[in-house]
Amino acid sequence: MYALHAFSIVIGLLGAATVIGSFLIGWPSLLAVVLNYVKRSEARGTWLESHFRWQIRTFWFGLLWAIPCGALLVLTLGVAIVVLWLPLTVLTLWFIYRVARGWRALAANQPV
Repeated sequence: MYALHAFSIVIGLLGAATVIGSFLIGWPSLLAVVLNYVKRSEARGTWLESHFRWQIRTFWFGLLWAIPCGALLVLTLGVAIVVLWLPLTVLTLWFIYRVARGWRALAANQPV
């Protein structure tokens, strides 16, 4: 599932979409979130449970921060991009950090 999220990030970096857009509405990340919810019960009580929680929270908190940025951009007819570049860059870096940190912990057989 980390690979699906990482693939979304790569699509955002190399494609026409943004990292934020591809992470929140791209099929790889949406598939990863659905799989997280479906498989989460199988990991309950194990060290893997934290990884499922980590990935689900990454998606939902990212969406929570992206919505006000997107609304501000639409409401100001794009003028707010001058101000929004910083929070959008921080959100992009946050997505990359969350996927990398989680995947690294998983590779070490450690909880997040």
